[in-house]
Amino acid sequence: MELIPAIDLLKGHCVRLFQGDYDKVTEFSKEPVEQALIWEKLGAKRIHLVDLDGAKDGNGTNHETILSIAKALSIPVQVGGGIRDSKTAIKLLEAGIEKIILGTVAIENPTLVKDLSYDFPSRILVGIDAKDGYVATRGWLNKSDVKATELIKSLSSYSIAGIIYTDISKDGTLDGPNLTQLRSISIASEVPIIASGGIGSVEDLLALSSLEPLGIKSVIIGRALYDKAIDLKEAIKTLQNINLEDLKIGDTFNA
Repeated sequence: MELIPAIDLLKGHCVRLFQGDYDKVTEFSKEPVEQALIWEKLGAKRIHLVDLDGAKDGNGTNHETILSIAKALSIPVQVGGGIRDSKTAIKLLEAGIEKIILGTVAIENPTLVKDLSYDFPSRILVGIDAKDGYVATRGWLNKSDVKATELIKSLSSYSIAGIIYTDISKDGTLDGPNLTQLRSISIASEVPIIASGGIGSVEDLLALSSLEPLGIKSVIIGRALYDKAIDLKEAIKTLQNINLEDLKIGDTFNA
């Protein structure tokens, strides 16, 4: 299972939100390029970048910073937050961003997601952020009436690279991922799942690894790294040494 460090950008700074609340912000660094280089040096194979300003207002406020990060790194980046039209999507892809993440438009304009996935196969990820099993949009500010599992099934025919699933109630809490929900999500999906939200310890990573055979191939980690609850280098080594045959699906959590 691949560990992907997250860098969330708000007004050009590296921050984390608590449960998606813009009024509960913790700033970790004023130098996101430097932070990305640190994660690369510690063994990250890719970086997850989120434009929180863009997710909220759709203006792509942090694109200059995002491109600076991508240029400084020798590893790929995946970028999400406020990408809601083909012009913005294509601009980022042509600028060297390996993968872009489409979230709100998966609900508001699914045809755009479908078209971009065919035009840029293996370079489009769909971000599904959910609360109580229902998809949230517009930087998690609006809760839709669409179930996450239903949206995932509708995306099965698209040429997307995968789905990033975030349980908003877990994000930034360090309380552990919602493994029961992730299991349902992975069963519903025909494309790889990237898990996000709640990872607070190496034990959480080991529990999540039990779902890897169901299609959860990667995990995004943010606050646990910044709070030093998880050492990135050591965690990568631990996951590389896991013998999946020794893990029974579901044995590490209460279903």
